[in-house]
Amino acid sequence: MHAALSPIPRLLACLVAAICISCHAATPVAIPAGEYDLTTETVLPHLEEALRYATTRGHQCLRAADATALFPLLRHQAFTGCALVPDGDAIDGLHFTLSCANREAASGSAVFDVDAAQVTAVLNLKMGGKNMTLSQRLHGARLGPCADSATN
Repeated sequence: MHAALSPIPRLLACLVAAICISCHAATPVAIPAGEYDLTTETVLPHLEEALRYATTRGHQCLRAADATALFPLLRHQAFTGCALVPDGDAIDGLHFTLSCANREAASGSAVFDVDAAQVTAVLNLKMGGKNMTLSQRLHGARLGPCADSATN
């Protein structure tokens, strides 16, 4: 026979489940919806000079932008289980901390600067267990409304 859970352990189990589910939910950042001309600069200072910097540029439609998805670096398999979550000390919705399921995977933070005409963001990371730091800077001007119905 199984003993029934009392209300308090049942409540705690539900709370833990809700927290785990929300860890993987998208974390929106307040960016005015529209088409942006985005430039992403990745800096890997531990590599030799010729490989240290990588820059990409392209147009992207942003609506209800997810803070984690905006940084291409965080799509790499090394950051599986990691997401940017609002910084508990900031109430502006523009400061984020990297939260990873494996706390030893990486640590970091991101800060956004947003206005009606442009977006700028900086992500700083440190790989766990290694003396490796890297960063990614995103900046771009808002070109106007999105040309199609695609969302990112």
